[in-house]
Amino acid sequence: MGMSSDAATPAGGDAPPANPIGELIERVRAIAGNLAVATTSDRGEATIVILREGALGFFRKIRSEPGLDFDMLVDLTAVDYFGREPRFEVVYHFLSLATNHRLRVKVGVPENDARVHSLVEIWKSANWMEREVWDFFGIRFDGHPDLRRILMYEEFKGHPLRKDYPFDKRQPLTEERDPIVQDWKF
Repeated sequence: MGMSSDAATPAGGDAPPANPIGELIERVRAIAGNLAVATTSDRGEATIVILREGALGFFRKIRSEPGLDFDMLVDLTAVDYFGREPRFEVVYHFLSLATNHRLRVKVGVPENDARVHSLVEIWKSANWMEREVWDFFGIRFDGHPDLRRILMYEEFKGHPLRKDYPFDKRQPLTEERDPIVQDWKF
C-alpha cells in the first residue's frame, strides 16, 4: 500500500520547509557572523563551531531571537583533544520548545587559558553542568556564581577526565564530614 501524497502535509495545508535543518544552520550562521568557524548537520541535528571571543553575545541572541527561541539548555559538557590546539571543546546542546529544533554549539578552549564565560545568567540549568565541567576538566567559567567542585571532594588534586591525568594516581584520603556541622564551603 502506498502513502497518499497529502499524508506528509500538515493539517493546516502548509507543506513543511524543504530543509528545516539547513535553514536553521543558515540563520544561526548569520547570527554568529565572524564567530562561526564551521557548521554541519548530522542525523537531524545542526552543529555550529564558534570562537570563544564574543560567544556570550551569540548565546544571548539564540535565546531571544524570534523563530529560534532556544529556551532550554539540555546539556553542557567538554571534550579533551589532547595533543590538538585548541585542546578542549565545550559542547552545548540546546532545544527550542517552540520549534522543536535542536542545536549543538562547540566552543574551542586553549589549554593555556582554559576558560569560557558562564551561561548561568541566561540559562539557570547551566549552573551544575558548568560545575561538573570545572570539576572534571578544569575549564573555568567566568562569572559563575558558585564555581566549586560538585562530584569530587575539595582536596582532590587535578581534573580526572583530562587525557593527561594519570590513571593510577592515588588521592589523599580525607576525613568524612558532617555537612550540617561543617559547611562544605571553606
